[in-house]
Amino acid sequence: MRHTYLLLLLLLLPALSMAGTLRGRVTDENNKGLPFASIYIKETASGTATNDQGLYQLQLSPGTYTLEFKYVGYRAHTQTVTIGEAAQELNVQLQPEVLNLKEVVVKASDEDPAYAIMRNAIRLRKYHRDEVNAWSARVYMKGVARMDKVPAKVLGIKIVDVDTGIVYLSESVSELAFKKPNKISERMISSKVSGQKRGFSFNQASEMSISFYDPLLKVEGLSERGFVSPLANNAFMFYRFEYLGTFQENGRTINKIKVIPRRKHDPVFAGNIYIVDGSWRIHSTDLRLTKDAGIEFVDWIRVRQVYAPVAEEVWMPVSQRFTFEAAGLGFKGGGYAMGVYSNYKVQPAYATPPRVEEVAPEPTPETEVAAARPAKKPKYKVVAPEAAERPAQPVVSDELFSKEVLLVEKNANKRDSAYWASIRPVPLTQEEVVDYHKKDSLEVIKNSKPYQDSLDAVRNKPSFGSFLMGGYTYSKSYERKFYRFDPLLSLSGGASILQYNTVEGVAADVRVSYRKSFEDRTYYQVEPTVRYGFSNQKLNAKLNLSYQYDPIKNSTISIEGGRYVAQINYLDPISPFVNTLYTLLAERNYLKLYQRDYGQVSYRSELWNGLRLTTSVNYAHRMPLENTTDFSFRDRGTDEPSRFTPNVPVNAELEDAAFTPHQALTFTAALSIKPGQRYISRPDNKINLPSRYPTLTLSYRGGLKVLGGDVKYSTAGLSIADDVSFGLLGRSKYSVLGAVFWGKEDMRLLDYKHFNGNRTLVAGTYEGFQLLDYYRYSTNNRYLEAHYEHHFNGFLFNKIPLFRKLKWQEVVSLNYLNTQASRHYLELGLGIEHIFKVFRVDFVTSFQEGNRARTGVMVGFGF
Repeated sequence: MRHTYLLLLLLLLPALSMAGTLRGRVTDENNKGLPFASIYIKETASGTATNDQGLYQLQLSPGTYTLEFKYVGYRAHTQTVTIGEAAQELNVQLQPEVLNLKEVVVKASDEDPAYAIMRNAIRLRKYHRDEVNAWSARVYMKGVARMDKVPAKVLGIKIVDVDTGIVYLSESVSELAFKKPNKISERMISSKVSGQKRGFSFNQASEMSISFYDPLLKVEGLSERGFVSPLANNAFMFYRFEYLGTFQENGRTINKIKVIPRRKHDPVFAGNIYIVDGSWRIHSTDLRLTKDAGIEFVDWIRVRQVYAPVAEEVWMPVSQRFTFEAAGLGFKGGGYAMGVYSNYKVQPAYATPPRVEEVAPEPTPETEVAAARPAKKPKYKVVAPEAAERPAQPVVSDELFSKEVLLVEKNANKRDSAYWASIRPVPLTQEEVVDYHKKDSLEVIKNSKPYQDSLDAVRNKPSFGSFLMGGYTYSKSYERKFYRFDPLLSLSGGASILQYNTVEGVAADVRVSYRKSFEDRTYYQVEPTVRYGFSNQKLNAKLNLSYQYDPIKNSTISIEGGRYVAQINYLDPISPFVNTLYTLLAERNYLKLYQRDYGQVSYRSELWNGLRLTTSVNYAHRMPLENTTDFSFRDRGTDEPSRFTPNVPVNAELEDAAFTPHQALTFTAALSIKPGQRYISRPDNKINLPSRYPTLTLSYRGGLKVLGGDVKYSTAGLSIADDVSFGLLGRSKYSVLGAVFWGKEDMRLLDYKHFNGNRTLVAGTYEGFQLLDYYRYSTNNRYLEAHYEHHFNGFLFNKIPLFRKLKWQEVVSLNYLNTQASRHYLELGLGIEHIFKVFRVDFVTSFQEGNRARTGVMVGFGF
């Protein structure tokens, strides 16, 4: 067998060495390099692009090829070259395009000729978008991020390990395939990350496939609304167009159109778009988005695309590049992401190209009279093309497509420098070469214990702010060990060390979280917690142990137990910090506590793609607690009674909600399914992507009278939830839950179904109620709960100059509850979000059986 392998290797070596290298430089009329100039090879339907200095390189088998050099704003140059086995150099100088204005007589009342061109392009938008049934290509991607300015401190925190220059450099090669209507398959075969030899690139070729043939372009992370394409059906409502002229390229007439936003702050592009005359398709684009368009996190982004014919009457992008710059908090930088497409294989959808024809008016007896009237604008129709025959051998197999839209091969990051030199279509700049060499050489040092310890010495320095409100983390990065301490006070609603309530008085709740991570992304976590109430003089402690053993399925098992206090409402609707403020300042003790000696085992995992299971078993000895203090900062007279209520909630279905000590053995399970969920597979984890279908969850909770348990009941519910985009109109989130109880032999208020209520000015979770009492409508009968929220994302406020400048956005909400006691309970809310980026204010009104009940103003946090 060894001899066979040796023979095959000897036979293949000559063939492997036959590929020739063509390299050179593309320059402008002043002999300056043209960055991102496009080079298209007609014979192979492949392309490449120049780097920032205008340099390019191609690996081609011996033969004769026709190369087309393009750069937006310059005349294309076509050259025929013959490739042998030796390396060759071909330098090309491009000349600025010379625009010819059409010989048209323009009257004052006439519109710009650009509008007629754009109307034709818009009429044929869908045809050009759908002109292939399936295609595949190899995509080379490169992402570069630079930091030009770095502050010494941000908000008092010292910046560590961030230098100027290139901060991220990554390359990847993927095999990308598409099939109508929306099937995508991507396989990343090569990955290279500067300074991370074992890391995998986050490049995703399918995310680069942004088409201006789509009416609304959604770019994740740039804007919540999306951006209107210049070819959208309603483009004339958002854009003005200006005809700049034409030029000739390979016998085709190319129209250059200036794209101008009608209003400064609409979500639109500005720049130039090039349209092929006659076929009215996109030739290339050079468009920009700025802060005025509503983009976040960057100051501007420039989109440059080059299309080319890859088959008869089929044009596809051969290169595209997204350039951006950003500044904030003293930082300033920029970068780009580029994609180069080659080895196209396409299955055309049409046998003939579509065309636009003028519709002749039908003759009528009034034709002569009508002829004397001013001429109306002619009407046009699109003549649909003939469908292409289905090929005997499809270019893309159906077996290639599944819910896995991207697979990063396990050995993708094992390619050596010789491989990258042979496959890289865009040469590295000198700065990028130095960055690879420097960071790859320093990687061993940066991963060493002395270096990691030196960084930890800076990170681990405690500060007053971290202990007071942010929490403190002590890191041992080299050993992948981290210790986390809660803050004294938590404004965000999380755990805090100091608390106050009427049951315990001042309470000290000290939790330490220790996590040990491993190279395969598994980890275990140990969380001991000690709590002491200074008024009731009770010491509590618990311990939580958790282990994530499968990061791909997010499989985690945890064990918890001890003696501790908990809210009677198991949803924990009120945060300790907010309750502390209301107890001390307003004499409102909304927090209702009980004590339990308990042990619990929990498990969660993704059983199959889109199907998740969460389950737990809990055994507890549950004991009531009473108020032990009535101290507050409120100044009341000697005869004025305290407004504090007992530590027993008021419930509409129970005359007395108090309980005596008892045991409870409970079991919970929830099975959640997300139909159509697509995902990305990486060697070390799985990333789930959104689905166009809602999430369905079937849940069960029950008490068992075994092993000494005193409660017995069962409840099951079905919920549906989703997040739906409406384009420029914003996004809607909704959830509906319905459930029933049965077998109710013995229950306490703790076992009832509770709801996320709120009686404070601080907004609770926005998936809950804002004016509902925490316990009044808790139930052990059937119920229906629904929540709806629509974020307009500036659709309305963007029309108001002050709100637009402040970047405030509008939101409406609706919450509904139907129980045996509440009957029809409804909340309607109108709010403003993104106030100073992090605040949200809502005005909410509630209705009971159609009658107005309460109103309130809620203040919340969140980005």
